Amino acid sequence: MAQGRKLAELSAYTGYRFKDISLLETALTHSSYTNECRKDAPVTCNERLEFLGDAVLQILISDHLFSHFNTSAEGVLTKLRQHLVCENTLAALARKLSLGEFLILGKGEEQNGGRTHTAILADAFEALLAAIYLDDGHSMEFLRVFLISLMREELAACEKNRGGDYKTRLQQLVQQDGHEQLCYVVVSEEGPDHDKIFEVCAMLNSNTVGRGRGHSKREAEQAAAREALVLFGVADE
Repeated sequence: MAQGRKLAELSAYTGYRFKDISLLETALTHSSYTNECRKDAPVTCNERLEFLGDAVLQILISDHLFSHFNTSAEGVLTKLRQHLVCENTLAALARKLSLGEFLILGKGEEQNGGRTHTAILADAFEALLAAIYLDDGHSMEFLRVFLISLMREELAACEKNRGGDYKTRLQQLVQQDGHEQLCYVVVSEEGPDHDKIFEVCAMLNSNTVGRGRGHSKREAEQAAAREALVLFGVADE
């Protein structure tokens, strides 16, 4: 009875009302618990749901990035997705839902602090997505709204970081014309080794389109790319 109340509480946290509450229970059941169960009373752990949830998560995040980062190159989208679906990010999302409080763990895992383990939380979050997906008739409509709302801060950070990646933006601009060749050349280094200042030129078909200075080559390249974008009228001075 107590477990039923806990499941109802978590269901309320997600905003989704399960038709088959056993799916949610399975999503929360770690293999350490099933390994300790009697052979004549088998219990299903969340590993299969985790497998499905990983795929559901990938398509939802990929679709969102494709739609909302519509000027970003494939490589940029891949890196953003890798960050958004990594173990640490998923565990953080699980913590937002207090998922650790609802996990069904074996005694050994309980004693080892499994409710706070990053890997266990991340796996349970993926399993939760799969449970909702199956219970909702293989629909992603609720999941799409739920996930994007839950990841609001993470997605905002991606948007902010993208805006400052001037090299990527310049590369995307250049790629619109397949004949353009872009490279960065260090033209000077000043100062002692512990406090060097680099000056870099952004070169487009051997023509200088931007110059930048910085305490690292990367910083100088970003500054040079930004100046080039200003020159081309696609960035503010």
